[in-house]
Amino acid sequence: MFSSEKQDWATPQSFYDKVSSELGPFTLDACAIADNAKCSTFFSPEEDGLTMSWEGYNVFVNPPYGKGIDKWIEKAYKESQKKRTRVVMLIPARPDTKYWHNYVMNAHEIHFVKGRLKFGGCQNAAPFPSAVIVFGSQWSTTSPPRAPHIHTMERL
Repeated sequence: MFSSEKQDWATPQSFYDKVSSELGPFTLDACAIADNAKCSTFFSPEEDGLTMSWEGYNVFVNPPYGKGIDKWIEKAYKESQKKRTRVVMLIPARPDTKYWHNYVMNAHEIHFVKGRLKFGGCQNAAPFPSAVIVFGSQWSTTSPPRAPHIHTMERL
């Protein structure tokens, strides 16, 4: 298992642009800092997106990948149950975790990213695969399908 002291890796802009063109436009970045926010409306660590409401937004989240990622995934799932709220997350593809089975498998869509992403500020590609998870529908309160739709997505 690879680890790092740093947890706030910036989403690669070209990858974000692709995700946004397919699933956006996004109206809230729920976990960002001013230097890497992908939306004009964002929650910084000081505001703590885990404690804020995401209702009514088409949300993009690239959460910290260390301890506590399960709290972000649980929050995304629960927020997506609110009216007119959809949450799209970029997370490590870790189907061996409890949070994956408890929450990700209840997503509307799972997009496995082909290859490894090179996050902003990194010289090398990530040592893990990534996935884009879609919780809920921005325009309805429909329940997720019995099993999520699973796709692959080019990393660019």
